[in-house]
Amino acid sequence: MRADVENLEDIILFVDTFYVKVQQDELIGPVFGRAIKDWEPHLQQMYRFWNAALFGVPGFRGSPFAKHAPLAINASHFERWLILFNATIDDNFEGPVASDAKKRAALMAEMFLQRLRGMSGGANRVIQ
Repeated sequence: MRADVENLEDIILFVDTFYVKVQQDELIGPVFGRAIKDWEPHLQQMYRFWNAALFGVPGFRGSPFAKHAPLAINASHFERWLILFNATIDDNFEGPVASDAKKRAALMAEMFLQRLRGMSGGANRVIQ
């Protein structure tokens, strides 16, 4: 049995593992590669985000949707993102917090996609 996500060290493990997968992925890797030139600040922000989301620890500041809105992304990108995220969690953790992380990721992906669809031109407004 794998342990649950219990602390910041676990968050760092899943964030780092996930973003290695993202960078290597043929669909979403290029999108992230064009948007992120220096990965360290992004990773630090993701540690703070998930620490706040899962454990209520203050420290995250930002507007995630605003960073994603200009990207050339559509439903297939969100589907792949969730597949990679869920696989990363499932490969490393199990338990209530791990399940919560997957639920939060799914809700976030759906919210972002709905907001993109609500923008002028919809979520498929830019084709790569």
